[in-house]
Amino acid sequence: MSSPAVAPAREDPARGLGRDFNLLWLGQSVSNIGDRINVFVVPTVMILLLHASAFQVGLVGMAQYLAIPLLSLAAGVLVDRWDLRRTLIWCDLIRMLAITAVPVAYWLGALSVPLVFVVVVLANAASVFFNIGYVATIAAIVPAGGRVLAYSRLEGSRSVAEVVGPALASVLYRLLGVASLLVDAVTFLISAAGVRAMRPYGVRTRQHEPMWTRLVAGVRLNWNDPVLRGTILGTTLLNLGGPIFVTVLPILAYRGLHLSVPTLGTVMSVAAVAAVAGALLAQRVSRLIGADRLMPWSVFLHCLAGLGILAAPALPPALVLGVTLSFYGLFMVWYNVSTAAVRQARVDPADQAVSHAAFRTITWGVIPFAALLGGVLVELLTPRVGVLDAARIAMVGGTLIGVLFAWIPLAPTHARLAREHAAEGTA
Repeated sequence: MSSPAVAPAREDPARGLGRDFNLLWLGQSVSNIGDRINVFVVPTVMILLLHASAFQVGLVGMAQYLAIPLLSLAAGVLVDRWDLRRTLIWCDLIRMLAITAVPVAYWLGALSVPLVFVVVVLANAASVFFNIGYVATIAAIVPAGGRVLAYSRLEGSRSVAEVVGPALASVLYRLLGVASLLVDAVTFLISAAGVRAMRPYGVRTRQHEPMWTRLVAGVRLNWNDPVLRGTILGTTLLNLGGPIFVTVLPILAYRGLHLSVPTLGTVMSVAAVAAVAGALLAQRVSRLIGADRLMPWSVFLHCLAGLGILAAPALPPALVLGVTLSFYGLFMVWYNVSTAAVRQARVDPADQAVSHAAFRTITWGVIPFAALLGGVLVELLTPRVGVLDAARIAMVGGTLIGVLFAWIPLAPTHARLAREHAAEGTA
Protein backbone atom coordinates (compact mmCIF):
# COMPACT_ATOMS: atom_id res chain seq x y z
CA MET A 1 0.00 0.00 0.00
CA SER A 2 2.86 2.39 0.70
CA SER A 3 6.60 2.62 0.46
CA PRO A 4 8.74 2.35 3.59
CA ALA A 5 9.28 5.57 5.47
CA VAL A 6 12.25 6.78 7.40
CA ALA A 7 11.31 7.45 11.01
CA PRO A 8 10.82 11.08 11.99
CA ALA A 9 13.76 12.97 13.41
CA ARG A 10 14.77 11.38 16.70
CA GLU A 11 16.81 14.25 18.06
CA ASP A 12 15.59 16.03 21.15
CA PRO A 13 14.19 19.40 19.96
CA ALA A 14 16.10 21.07 22.77
CA ARG A 15 19.38 19.90 21.19
CA GLY A 16 18.52 20.07 17.53
CA LEU A 17 16.07 18.92 14.90
CA GLY A 18 18.39 16.67 12.94
CA ARG A 19 20.49 16.66 9.78
CA ASP A 20 17.55 16.38 7.38
CA PHE A 21 15.78 19.37 8.87
CA ASN A 22 19.02 21.37 8.78
CA LEU A 23 19.45 20.60 5.06
CA LEU A 24 15.88 21.67 4.37
CA TRP A 25 16.34 24.75 6.54
CA LEU A 26 19.57 25.73 4.75
CA GLY A 27 17.99 25.34 1.31
CA GLN A 28 14.94 27.35 2.31
CA SER A 29 17.06 30.07 3.92
CA VAL A 30 18.90 30.63 0.65
CA SER A 31 15.74 30.31 -1.45
CA ASN A 32 13.95 32.84 0.76
CA ILE A 33 16.58 35.44 -0.08
CA GLY A 34 15.95 34.72 -3.75
CA ASP A 35 12.21 35.14 -3.20
CA ARG A 36 12.79 38.57 -1.64
CA ILE A 37 14.88 39.55 -4.67
CA ASN A 38 12.07 38.40 -6.94
CA VAL A 39 9.34 40.21 -4.98
CA PHE A 40 11.37 43.43 -5.07
CA VAL A 41 12.71 43.30 -8.63
CA VAL A 42 9.58 42.22 -10.55
CA PRO A 43 7.39 45.22 -9.52
CA THR A 44 10.39 47.52 -9.96
CA VAL A 45 10.93 46.25 -13.51
CA MET A 46 7.25 46.67 -14.28
CA ILE A 47 6.91 50.19 -12.88
CA LEU A 48 10.28 51.72 -13.86
CA LEU A 49 11.26 49.71 -16.96
CA LEU A 50 8.01 48.55 -18.59
CA HIS A 51 6.04 51.60 -17.32
CA ALA A 52 3.12 49.38 -16.35
CA SER A 53 -0.18 50.88 -15.23
CA ALA A 54 -1.62 50.32 -11.75
CA PHE A 55 -4.04 47.83 -13.31
CA GLN A 56 -1.16 45.87 -14.87
CA VAL A 57 0.71 45.86 -11.55
CA GLY A 58 -2.42 44.47 -9.91
CA LEU A 59 -2.78 41.91 -12.70
CA VAL A 60 0.73 40.54 -12.15
CA GLY A 61 0.09 40.69 -8.39
CA MET A 62 -2.91 38.45 -9.07
CA ALA A 63 -0.70 36.13 -11.14
CA GLN A 64 1.52 35.56 -8.09
CA TYR A 65 -1.36 33.76 -6.38
CA LEU A 66 -3.59 32.61 -9.24
CA ALA A 67 -2.35 29.02 -9.13
CA ILE A 68 -3.38 28.59 -5.49
CA PRO A 69 -7.17 28.41 -5.95
CA LEU A 70 -6.77 26.55 -9.24
CA LEU A 71 -4.24 23.90 -8.20
CA SER A 72 -3.98 23.56 -4.43
CA LEU A 73 -6.66 20.91 -3.88
CA ALA A 74 -5.41 18.75 -6.74
CA ALA A 75 -1.81 19.33 -5.62
CA GLY A 76 -2.65 18.08 -2.14
CA VAL A 77 -3.98 14.82 -3.55
CA LEU A 78 -1.10 14.37 -6.00
CA VAL A 79 1.61 15.18 -3.44
CA ASP A 80 0.11 12.45 -1.25
CA ARG A 81 0.80 10.01 -4.09
CA TRP A 82 4.18 11.28 -5.22
CA ASP A 83 7.60 10.97 -3.68
CA LEU A 84 7.86 14.09 -1.49
CA ARG A 85 11.59 14.53 -1.93
CA ARG A 86 11.48 14.33 -5.73
CA THR A 87 8.47 16.63 -5.85
CA LEU A 88 10.34 19.39 -4.00
CA ILE A 89 13.39 19.00 -6.26
CA TRP A 90 11.39 19.21 -9.50
CA CYS A 91 9.45 22.22 -8.23
CA ASP A 92 12.71 24.06 -7.50
CA LEU A 93 14.07 23.28 -10.98
CA ILE A 94 10.87 24.44 -12.71
CA ARG A 95 10.93 27.71 -10.79
CA MET A 96 14.59 28.22 -11.67
CA LEU A 97 13.85 27.87 -15.41
CA ALA A 98 10.79 30.11 -15.27
CA ILE A 99 12.59 32.98 -13.53
CA THR A 100 15.54 32.70 -15.93
CA ALA A 101 13.16 33.40 -18.81
CA VAL A 102 12.70 37.06 -17.75
CA PRO A 103 16.31 38.28 -18.22
CA VAL A 104 16.67 36.12 -21.33
CA ALA A 105 13.57 37.75 -22.84
CA TYR A 106 14.94 41.18 -21.96
CA TRP A 107 18.24 40.46 -23.73
CA LEU A 108 16.28 39.29 -26.78
CA GLY A 109 14.13 42.43 -26.75
CA ALA A 110 10.97 40.44 -26.06
CA LEU A 111 10.22 41.37 -22.43
CA SER A 112 6.63 42.53 -21.88
CA VAL A 113 3.94 42.63 -19.21
CA PRO A 114 2.14 39.55 -20.67
CA LEU A 115 5.40 37.58 -20.58
CA VAL A 116 6.03 38.57 -16.96
CA PHE A 117 2.46 37.48 -16.18
CA VAL A 118 3.04 34.02 -17.73
CA VAL A 119 6.39 33.56 -15.96
CA VAL A 120 4.90 34.51 -12.60
CA VAL A 121 2.00 32.09 -13.12
CA LEU A 122 4.33 29.18 -13.98
CA ALA A 123 6.72 29.85 -11.11
CA ASN A 124 3.92 30.09 -8.60
CA ALA A 125 2.18 26.98 -9.94
CA ALA A 126 5.36 25.09 -9.04
CA SER A 127 5.38 26.88 -5.68
CA VAL A 128 1.91 25.51 -4.90
CA PHE A 129 3.19 21.93 -5.17
CA PHE A 130 6.40 22.81 -3.34
CA ASN A 131 4.70 24.48 -0.38
CA ILE A 132 2.24 21.63 0.14
CA GLY A 133 5.04 19.07 -0.04
CA TYR A 134 7.14 21.27 2.23
CA VAL A 135 4.49 21.24 4.99
CA ALA A 136 4.12 17.47 4.65
CA THR A 137 7.92 17.16 4.85
CA ILE A 138 8.03 19.01 8.18
CA ALA A 139 5.38 16.63 9.53
CA ALA A 140 7.45 13.66 8.32
CA ILE A 141 10.90 14.64 9.62
CA VAL A 142 10.15 16.70 12.76
CA PRO A 143 8.48 15.21 15.87
CA ALA A 144 5.33 16.95 17.09
CA GLY A 145 7.09 18.43 20.12
CA GLY A 146 9.65 20.18 17.92
CA ARG A 147 7.38 21.80 15.37
CA VAL A 148 7.00 25.19 17.06
CA LEU A 149 10.81 25.31 17.23
CA ALA A 150 11.06 24.17 13.59
CA TYR A 151 8.61 26.78 12.35
CA SER A 152 10.24 29.45 14.49
CA ARG A 153 13.58 28.69 12.83
CA LEU A 154 12.03 28.67 9.37
CA GLU A 155 10.20 31.92 10.06
CA GLY A 156 13.47 33.31 11.43
CA SER A 157 15.20 32.47 8.16
CA ARG A 158 12.37 33.99 6.19
CA SER A 159 12.61 37.13 8.29
CA VAL A 160 16.38 37.31 7.86
CA ALA A 161 15.77 37.04 4.11
CA GLU A 162 13.38 39.95 4.38
CA VAL A 163 16.16 41.94 6.07
CA VAL A 164 18.88 41.03 3.58
CA GLY A 165 16.77 40.52 0.46
CA PRO A 166 15.38 44.00 -0.36
CA ALA A 167 18.69 45.80 0.27
CA LEU A 168 20.55 43.15 -1.71
CA ALA A 169 17.90 43.32 -4.46
CA SER A 170 18.21 47.11 -4.75
CA VAL A 171 22.00 46.84 -5.06
CA LEU A 172 21.77 44.00 -7.57
CA TYR A 173 19.18 45.87 -9.62
CA ARG A 174 21.40 48.97 -9.81
CA LEU A 175 24.36 46.79 -10.86
CA LEU A 176 22.69 44.18 -13.06
CA GLY A 177 19.21 45.43 -13.89
CA VAL A 178 16.86 42.62 -14.96
CA ALA A 179 19.76 40.15 -14.76
CA SER A 180 19.50 40.37 -10.96
CA LEU A 181 16.73 37.77 -11.27
CA LEU A 182 19.39 35.22 -12.19
CA VAL A 183 20.48 35.31 -8.55
CA ASP A 184 16.95 34.23 -7.61
CA ALA A 185 17.18 31.39 -10.14
CA VAL A 186 20.43 30.14 -8.60
CA THR A 187 18.87 30.03 -5.12
CA PHE A 188 16.30 27.51 -6.36
CA LEU A 189 19.15 25.33 -7.59
CA ILE A 190 20.76 25.48 -4.13
CA SER A 191 17.43 24.57 -2.52
CA ALA A 192 17.07 21.56 -4.82
CA ALA A 193 20.57 20.40 -3.92
CA GLY A 194 19.76 20.60 -0.20
CA VAL A 195 16.62 18.48 -0.60
CA ARG A 196 18.54 16.02 -2.80
CA ALA A 197 21.05 15.51 0.03
CA MET A 198 18.32 14.53 2.52
CA ARG A 199 17.58 10.90 3.32
CA PRO A 200 14.39 9.41 1.84
CA TYR A 201 11.46 10.28 4.07
CA GLY A 202 7.69 10.25 4.32
CA VAL A 203 5.11 7.79 3.10
CA ARG A 204 4.06 7.72 -0.54
CA THR A 205 0.52 6.40 -0.47
CA ARG A 206 -1.16 4.34 -3.15
CA GLN A 207 -4.60 5.90 -2.94
CA HIS A 208 -7.44 3.87 -4.41
CA GLU A 209 -9.96 6.60 -3.71
CA PRO A 210 -10.89 8.91 -6.60
CA MET A 211 -9.20 12.30 -6.56
CA TRP A 212 -12.51 14.07 -5.92
CA THR A 213 -13.05 11.95 -2.80
CA ARG A 214 -9.68 13.01 -1.42
CA LEU A 215 -10.36 16.65 -2.26
CA VAL A 216 -13.65 16.58 -0.38
CA ALA A 217 -11.93 14.79 2.52
CA GLY A 218 -9.36 17.59 2.78
CA VAL A 219 -12.08 20.25 2.95
CA ARG A 220 -14.04 18.26 5.52
CA LEU A 221 -10.96 17.78 7.69
CA ASN A 222 -10.70 21.55 7.98
CA TRP A 223 -14.38 22.44 8.17
CA ASN A 224 -15.59 19.78 10.62
CA ASP A 225 -12.99 20.70 13.24
CA PRO A 226 -14.09 23.97 14.94
CA VAL A 227 -10.49 25.05 15.63
CA LEU A 228 -9.38 24.47 12.03
CA ARG A 229 -12.55 26.12 10.78
CA GLY A 230 -11.74 29.21 12.84
CA THR A 231 -8.24 29.43 11.37
CA ILE A 232 -9.66 29.11 7.86
CA LEU A 233 -12.20 31.87 8.36
CA GLY A 234 -9.74 34.21 10.09
CA THR A 235 -7.00 33.68 7.52
CA THR A 236 -9.42 34.11 4.61
CA LEU A 237 -10.57 37.46 5.97
CA LEU A 238 -6.95 38.48 6.53
CA ASN A 239 -6.13 37.55 2.93
CA LEU A 240 -8.95 39.69 1.61
CA GLY A 241 -7.16 42.83 2.77
CA GLY A 242 -3.46 42.04 3.08
CA PRO A 243 -2.76 41.55 -0.67
CA ILE A 244 -4.29 44.95 -1.42
CA PHE A 245 -1.78 46.51 0.98
CA VAL A 246 1.20 44.59 -0.42
CA THR A 247 0.31 45.06 -4.11
CA VAL A 248 -0.20 48.82 -3.81
CA LEU A 249 2.91 49.38 -1.63
CA PRO A 250 5.42 49.83 -4.52
CA ILE A 251 2.97 52.16 -6.31
CA LEU A 252 2.72 54.26 -3.15
CA ALA A 253 6.50 54.24 -2.68
CA TYR A 254 7.63 54.95 -6.26
CA ARG A 255 4.81 57.10 -7.67
CA GLY A 256 3.10 58.53 -4.59
CA LEU A 257 6.04 59.23 -2.27
CA HIS A 258 8.74 59.33 -5.02
CA LEU A 259 11.18 57.08 -3.17
CA SER A 260 14.20 55.79 -5.07
CA VAL A 261 14.96 52.10 -5.58
CA PRO A 262 17.83 52.10 -3.01
CA THR A 263 15.69 53.97 -0.46
CA LEU A 264 12.79 51.53 -0.71
CA GLY A 265 15.18 48.57 -0.56
CA THR A 266 16.83 49.96 2.56
CA VAL A 267 13.48 50.75 4.20
CA MET A 268 12.18 47.23 3.61
CA SER A 269 15.38 45.67 4.90
CA VAL A 270 15.47 47.79 8.05
CA ALA A 271 11.79 47.08 8.67
CA ALA A 272 12.37 43.36 8.36
CA VAL A 273 14.71 43.44 11.37
CA ALA A 274 11.54 43.57 13.48
CA ALA A 275 10.27 40.45 11.75
CA VAL A 276 13.50 38.69 12.70
CA ALA A 277 12.95 39.73 16.30
CA GLY A 278 9.41 38.43 16.01
CA ALA A 279 10.63 35.04 14.82
CA LEU A 280 13.19 34.84 17.63
CA LEU A 281 10.53 35.68 20.20
CA ALA A 282 7.73 33.60 18.69
CA GLN A 283 8.41 30.42 20.63
CA ARG A 284 8.85 32.30 23.92
CA VAL A 285 5.66 34.30 23.44
CA SER A 286 3.81 31.16 22.38
CA ARG A 287 4.91 29.38 25.55
CA LEU A 288 4.00 32.38 27.68
CA ILE A 289 0.44 32.97 26.45
CA GLY A 290 -0.19 29.90 24.27
CA ALA A 291 -0.33 29.59 20.48
CA ASP A 292 -4.13 29.55 20.67
CA ARG A 293 -4.22 32.99 22.33
CA LEU A 294 -1.43 34.34 20.15
CA MET A 295 -3.36 33.79 16.90
CA PRO A 296 -6.18 36.35 17.33
CA TRP A 297 -3.97 38.97 18.99
CA SER A 298 -1.24 38.75 16.38
CA VAL A 299 -3.62 39.05 13.41
CA PHE A 300 -5.39 42.05 14.99
CA LEU A 301 -2.13 43.87 15.76
CA HIS A 302 -0.70 42.98 12.33
CA CYS A 303 -3.59 44.67 10.56
CA LEU A 304 -3.71 47.61 12.97
CA ALA A 305 -0.06 48.34 12.22
CA GLY A 306 -0.88 48.81 8.54
CA LEU A 307 -2.79 52.00 9.33
CA GLY A 308 0.56 53.65 10.04
CA ILE A 309 0.95 54.55 6.35
CA LEU A 310 -1.53 57.39 6.95
CA ALA A 311 1.30 59.34 8.60
CA ALA A 312 3.05 59.80 5.23
CA PRO A 313 3.87 62.29 3.79
CA ALA A 314 3.16 64.47 6.85
CA LEU A 315 6.13 62.70 8.47
CA PRO A 316 9.24 61.59 6.54
CA PRO A 317 8.00 58.86 4.15
CA ALA A 318 10.97 56.53 4.63
CA LEU A 319 10.56 56.67 8.42
CA VAL A 320 6.79 56.07 8.22
CA LEU A 321 7.15 53.09 5.92
CA GLY A 322 10.00 51.67 8.01
CA VAL A 323 8.06 51.80 11.29
CA THR A 324 4.79 50.60 9.72
CA LEU A 325 6.36 47.66 7.92
CA SER A 326 8.37 46.72 11.03
CA PHE A 327 5.30 46.07 13.15
CA TYR A 328 3.36 44.74 10.17
CA GLY A 329 5.98 42.02 9.66
CA LEU A 330 6.61 41.24 13.35
CA PHE A 331 2.98 40.39 14.11
CA MET A 332 2.61 38.46 10.84
CA VAL A 333 5.46 36.16 11.89
CA TRP A 334 3.71 35.47 15.20
CA TYR A 335 0.52 34.64 13.36
CA ASN A 336 2.25 32.26 10.93
CA VAL A 337 4.09 30.39 13.69
CA SER A 338 1.10 30.04 16.02
CA THR A 339 -1.31 29.03 13.25
CA ALA A 340 1.02 26.37 11.85
CA ALA A 341 1.63 24.86 15.28
CA VAL A 342 -2.07 24.73 16.20
CA ARG A 343 -3.13 23.30 12.85
CA GLN A 344 -0.52 20.56 12.55
CA ALA A 345 -1.25 19.29 16.04
CA ARG A 346 -4.83 18.53 14.98
CA VAL A 347 -4.18 16.71 11.69
CA ASP A 348 -2.94 13.15 11.26
CA PRO A 349 0.46 13.00 9.50
CA ALA A 350 -1.02 10.93 6.65
CA ASP A 351 -3.50 13.75 5.92
CA GLN A 352 -1.14 16.72 6.24
CA ALA A 353 -0.77 17.32 2.49
CA VAL A 354 -4.45 17.13 1.57
CA SER A 355 -5.49 19.09 4.67
CA HIS A 356 -2.97 21.87 4.00
CA ALA A 357 -3.96 21.92 0.33
CA ALA A 358 -7.59 22.53 1.27
CA PHE A 359 -6.54 25.21 3.75
CA ARG A 360 -4.43 27.03 1.16
CA THR A 361 -7.11 26.73 -1.53
CA ILE A 362 -9.73 28.37 0.65
CA THR A 363 -7.61 30.95 2.45
CA TRP A 364 -5.27 31.87 -0.39
CA GLY A 365 -7.93 31.54 -3.08
CA VAL A 366 -9.10 35.09 -2.40
CA ILE A 367 -5.61 36.58 -2.74
CA PRO A 368 -5.50 36.86 -6.57
CA PHE A 369 -8.72 38.83 -6.64
CA ALA A 370 -7.66 41.01 -3.69
CA ALA A 371 -4.34 41.82 -5.42
CA LEU A 372 -6.13 42.70 -8.67
CA LEU A 373 -8.65 44.78 -6.72
CA GLY A 374 -5.79 46.82 -5.23
CA GLY A 375 -4.53 47.77 -8.69
CA VAL A 376 -8.04 48.49 -9.98
CA LEU A 377 -8.84 50.75 -7.01
CA VAL A 378 -5.72 52.84 -7.55
CA GLU A 379 -6.43 53.02 -11.29
CA LEU A 380 -9.98 54.24 -10.69
CA LEU A 381 -9.20 56.67 -7.87
CA THR A 382 -6.05 58.30 -9.28
CA PRO A 383 -7.83 60.65 -11.75
CA ARG A 384 -9.98 61.97 -8.89
CA VAL A 385 -7.62 62.23 -5.91
CA GLY A 386 -4.12 61.66 -7.29
CA VAL A 387 -1.92 58.58 -7.06
CA LEU A 388 -0.76 59.27 -3.47
CA ASP A 389 -4.24 59.44 -1.94
CA ALA A 390 -5.52 56.68 -4.22
CA ALA A 391 -2.80 54.34 -2.95
CA ARG A 392 -3.41 55.31 0.69
CA ILE A 393 -7.17 54.82 0.40
CA ALA A 394 -6.72 51.37 -1.12
CA MET A 395 -4.16 50.28 1.49
CA VAL A 396 -6.20 51.57 4.45
CA GLY A 397 -9.35 49.91 3.11
CA GLY A 398 -7.51 46.61 2.82
CA THR A 399 -6.03 46.69 6.30
CA LEU A 400 -9.34 47.67 7.94
CA ILE A 401 -10.80 44.32 6.89
CA GLY A 402 -8.37 42.61 9.24
CA VAL A 403 -8.73 45.18 12.04
CA LEU A 404 -12.51 44.85 12.07
CA PHE A 405 -13.13 41.21 11.21
CA ALA A 406 -10.20 38.77 10.78
CA TRP A 407 -9.51 38.17 14.48
CA ILE A 408 -13.13 37.33 15.37
CA PRO A 409 -13.25 33.65 14.24
CA LEU A 410 -9.85 33.04 15.87
CA ALA A 411 -10.76 34.47 19.27
CA PRO A 412 -12.70 31.40 20.60
CA THR A 413 -9.78 29.01 19.90
CA HIS A 414 -8.38 29.10 23.44
CA ALA A 415 -11.78 28.40 25.02
CA ARG A 416 -12.40 25.51 22.64
CA LEU A 417 -9.05 23.88 23.38
CA ALA A 418 -9.52 24.44 27.12
CA ARG A 419 -12.86 22.61 26.98
CA GLU A 420 -11.27 19.74 25.04
CA HIS A 421 -8.46 19.41 27.58
CA ALA A 422 -10.94 19.49 30.47
CA ALA A 423 -12.98 16.76 28.80
CA GLU A 424 -9.88 14.64 28.26
CA GLY A 425 -8.88 15.12 31.89
CA THR A 426 -12.32 14.05 33.08
CA ALA A 427 -12.24 10.99 30.86
